[in-house]
Amino acid sequence: MKAVLFEKFQEAPKLVTVDDARPQAHGVVLKVAAAGVCRSDWHGWMGHDSDIDLPHVPGHELAGVVEAVGKDVTNWKVGDKVTVPFICGCGSCSECHAGHQQVCLHQEQPGFTHWGSFAEYVGIHQADLNLVALPESMNFATAASLGCRFATSFRAVIDQGKVRAGQWVAVHGCGGVGLSAVMIAAAAGANVIGVDLDPAKLNLAKDLGAVAVINGGEADVPEAIKEITRGGAHVSLDALGHPVTMTNSILCLRPRGKHIQVGLMLGEHAAPAVPMPKIVGQEIELLGSHGMQAHRYGAMLDMVASGKLDPARLVGAQISLADAPEALMSMDKFQSVGATVITRF
Repeated sequence: MKAVLFEKFQEAPKLVTVDDARPQAHGVVLKVAAAGVCRSDWHGWMGHDSDIDLPHVPGHELAGVVEAVGKDVTNWKVGDKVTVPFICGCGSCSECHAGHQQVCLHQEQPGFTHWGSFAEYVGIHQADLNLVALPESMNFATAASLGCRFATSFRAVIDQGKVRAGQWVAVHGCGGVGLSAVMIAAAAGANVIGVDLDPAKLNLAKDLGAVAVINGGEADVPEAIKEITRGGAHVSLDALGHPVTMTNSILCLRPRGKHIQVGLMLGEHAAPAVPMPKIVGQEIELLGSHGMQAHRYGAMLDMVASGKLDPARLVGAQISLADAPEALMSMDKFQSVGATVITRF
């Protein structure tokens, strides 16, 4: 099969031919129809993830069709149209038994713990637990964005943030995760404020339901949010993963507000300073959000089917597998408006 492979961290990946993927007894092999290019993939290529063994094929946002089925799989058959959360549970640990596969103690992640979806085929483990059936009406490019960015935002806003109608929600960083969060929070009835440096992304945030936007390069972000909201946001998300956006997210909250850390903070940003006086003095909640379990996809897909959510609007450039190395390497320099998705293999 064709695949994008890198043999050293921070060295240009190459499009090569490797052995075809084969299913484990409890897994399946998918023919990849679409694969998102995400900043998390860039972190992996940079060497920020200790789970990656070289040589490696990245890619963790994917959708496709079941090509081969392991002997122990009972719920899936060849030809099924599916996606998968980027965190795959083991099915055996205490967290999986409690339904919290997104923090499985023995989790596996395509594109990190094993080869991923920047390839014609990809193996998925524990298929009966982790695969998600897709509606026939959903195209593969849209479905690929669900596995990480959109699903992660859904859990952050709905399950972790417990956002309610009428609340003020600030979203710091309007890339794929942030724009997803804007759409989802607006669909929940919240008043959403989008923050970014890129006017084009801020315009899209308004189109997706933000009632106000702030250019972070031109304003004191926490003070601007406090003025708009008359006291501060009820819930605020750092959807980028940077000390500045994290700090602004905490400082923009009203007393007893919730900060949700969604963006990864790795490498030199792995241990940022936090404004502890505000956290203690105003009883601020700090919550992490890490993916979403397969069994929660139904609630999200129901909102898509009803028209309340339209993830197709978040799909940006569609590229070929041959274009993926350059797209991956440039993720820290420039992110296009919307999610970049590999759709030609």
